[in-house]
Amino acid sequence: MMKPKLLIVEDDPNLGEILSEYLGLKGYDTTLMRDGEEGSNAFKESDYDLCILDLMMPKKDGFTLAKEIRSIDEETPIIFLTAKSMKQDIIKGFTIGADDYMTKPFSMEELLMRIQAILKRSVKKEEEEVFPNPFKIKGLTYYYQENRLITPEREINLTTKENELLKIFFENLNRTVERSTALKKIWKDDSYFNARSMDVYIAKIRKYLQDEPSLKILTIHGEGFKLVEVN
Repeated sequence: MMKPKLLIVEDDPNLGEILSEYLGLKGYDTTLMRDGEEGSNAFKESDYDLCILDLMMPKKDGFTLAKEIRSIDEETPIIFLTAKSMKQDIIKGFTIGADDYMTKPFSMEELLMRIQAILKRSVKKEEEEVFPNPFKIKGLTYYYQENRLITPEREINLTTKENELLKIFFENLNRTVERSTALKKIWKDDSYFNARSMDVYIAKIRKYLQDEPSLKILTIHGEGFKLVEVN
């Protein structure tokens, strides 16, 4: 069983090391960053189960970092750590999308219990939203967990990004998938170059779906793409 991955962004070197070491001993895989800019780069480069963010940091504060995280991933839980206890700061934190808020000084044991409670809720939600394996539609059989698509004509081994794109399309059958949403979910960034890369992958998927003419990916100009069922 893989250890849950935690991103800790804390500019106080002593507290950061204590947090990382304590949570590491409690069975978590921790990544410690010293400022908001480092934290942002780390989040874009890897997937985390939960983020612990200091509020007052150099280069980029915790609120700004949390907004960036939420623009990339709406689900990853966030806990703020701060010396501030003003009501408006707490409200702002939850408005951005924080899951919890702890004021320094705090108990390590209490932080651990809050992390466990949040991750337990997240796991339960993921279990409720498990994508069917296999997923069957028309003449296609799609094995998401095995990166495999079987059409009436052939069996296709999908690349990781082809697999993730196809999953998004099937989850949103007959609904528009916004370009920026797909880019942030799969590429972690909606830059011009990533958008061009995504277009290449979508072109490949369109070719795979030619084996099942009742399914087509439409381009919705100015918005994104839509996988539709046609007669």
